[in-house]
Amino acid sequence: MAEKTEKAPEGGGKKKLILIIAIALVVLIGGGVAAFLLLGGSDEEAKKGKAAQEAAALESSDVGPMVNIESFIVNILDESGTRYLKAAMTLELTNEQAVDEVNQRMPQIRDAVIMLIGNKSFNELQDLQGKMQLRAELTAKLNSFLKTGKIKRIYFTDFVVQ
Repeated sequence: MAEKTEKAPEGGGKKKLILIIAIALVVLIGGGVAAFLLLGGSDEEAKKGKAAQEAAALESSDVGPMVNIESFIVNILDESGTRYLKAAMTLELTNEQAVDEVNQRMPQIRDAVIMLIGNKSFNELQDLQGKMQLRAELTAKLNSFLKTGKIKRIYFTDFVVQ
């Protein structure tokens, strides 16, 4: 009988050890997820802060040459039904040589704008933050096409979501 009572605590000790390890793993995983979510937001804030600094630097410089992009209508994502965005833009460029390049690449530029906006949801385009993010994404995408100059800023001259 003494042997049985000694073995029972050992088995109970193993169960307690397994339980403690399981709890520790759950706590570590939960902490990791919480840290990821909390620190993940700081990357976005850092990107927004950097974009704001770049925008401020561009605003302080001289106004560059401008190119108008005709208005276009794009279907946007929405769960409740069909939504559209009607928009027109003006591109501010770094130099005069970029004007010719933008005019030559206008089909590529319009395609990129339509494809990028077509993947946005109604909620993303509804508020100021969403429009600012769209402006930053468009600037980066369109600058990837240009060789002789860059887009300093995009101005939405018409922006209607319905």
